[in-house]
Amino acid sequence: MCQERSSANRMNNCNREGVCCGEMQMVCLTDFEEYAKEHLSKATWDYYAAGADECCTRDDNLLAYKRIRLRPRILRDVSMSDTRTTVQGTEISFPVGIAPTAFHCLAWHEGEVATARATEALNTCYITSTYSTCSVEEIVAAAPNGYRWFQLYVYRDRKLSEQMVHRVEALGYKALVLTVDVPYTGKRRNDIRNQFKLPPHLKVKNFDGVFQQETAGPEEYGIPANTLDPSISWKDVYWLQSITRLPIIIKGILTKEDAELAVEHGVQGIIVSNHGGRQLDGGPASIDALPEIVDTVQGRIEVYVDGGIRTGSDVLKALALGAKCVFIGRPAVWGLAYKGEEGVREVLQILNDEFRLSMALSGCRNVAEINRNLIQFSKL
Repeated sequence: MCQERSSANRMNNCNREGVCCGEMQMVCLTDFEEYAKEHLSKATWDYYAAGADECCTRDDNLLAYKRIRLRPRILRDVSMSDTRTTVQGTEISFPVGIAPTAFHCLAWHEGEVATARATEALNTCYITSTYSTCSVEEIVAAAPNGYRWFQLYVYRDRKLSEQMVHRVEALGYKALVLTVDVPYTGKRRNDIRNQFKLPPHLKVKNFDGVFQQETAGPEEYGIPANTLDPSISWKDVYWLQSITRLPIIIKGILTKEDAELAVEHGVQGIIVSNHGGRQLDGGPASIDALPEIVDTVQGRIEVYVDGGIRTGSDVLKALALGAKCVFIGRPAVWGLAYKGEEGVREVLQILNDEFRLSMALSGCRNVAEINRNLIQFSKL
């Protein structure tokens, strides 16, 4: 199995004469995961890998995909295939984007700049995190033609959020991804044990200089503790709409009730997400929550999903259950840890190739032919 390949075999495939034949090819996403675990510091690995509490939801994000089976159709002439789709009216090369993940410079010195270049090269969507270690300006300068959304938190000081909205709108970001599942930060046990902090040479660059007077107080993931606003409510969606013309996509919805409220409040999209299992432990896997949300929305707005996508067949299953596009988080960071921009490109290309193959083997020639008849849930 991919994850069982030893690092020695991967890094130095030498013949009997001791002549090194170069690096082993990275075949699947778990190869990148193993590499990252071996080469990142323990505190950094634990931060990226962390789930909340007992990590049940984090782990179920993966297991849930294994409970879904494909129902392939045959003799369908799949000699030509097309993986293109659109999100918010913009065409991307295949339905996999990069989810907002923080602190890319912990994995690779160029950080989010490398991620942005990789997604630009493959013509897909990159959701830039508020908690990036490169500024939004640096990211745009590095990949000026990239298709980007910006992930937004609402802070107690609304001016902070408002200033960020105006910055990214002026820079050409195409949507705001309002993350709504963090009124408080989930309890990530290893981060507490490790007393996780950004190293001194790194900063949350989008807030560089903003919190200088509060640096003596307790920190939480690079900014002063208690900065996020736990009073955030549906009325803040209207507030956001009053200060921007950008489409608003809500990230963190897991129930049909909240999906209906999202539609009623005029947002343009939903990302079905449990924050990679990092917030509320014991909630549903994202893919398990997806069908009821798709059924509730009934095509009125676009629905996306993140959490647990590791193969091209996972992408196919998510689209069959009604997702317009999926977003990957941790695998992008593993790619960075491997080879920076090139590593992220490899991760995306592997998923693209696997998705195309899974489509063909299931009898789908294009994304429009993927539907719920393609899947069934395992009775095991």
